[in-house]
Amino acid sequence: MVNPAALLTFKKKWDEFSGRHPRFVSFIGAMQQSGVPVGSVIDISVTLPSGEKYQSNLKLTEEDIEMIRSLGGK
Repeated sequence: MVNPAALLTFKKKWDEFSGRHPRFVSFIGAMQQSGVPVGSVIDISVTLPSGEKYQSNLKLTEEDIEMIRSLGGK
């Protein structure tokens, strides 16, 4: 069961996040519109203020894409 108060809190925080990072939100929207097929690779890197860098990637499976679709309601 979905907690309506939690959804409202998430919506508020998402609106704040997208105001701070509009280019990232546009990127996510573009990926959603174009579709991301099985076998696509998502690369992620994080650089800390100290300069230390962490990187990882994952190759999407059909199960991964189904899970992502279920989160987006599509």
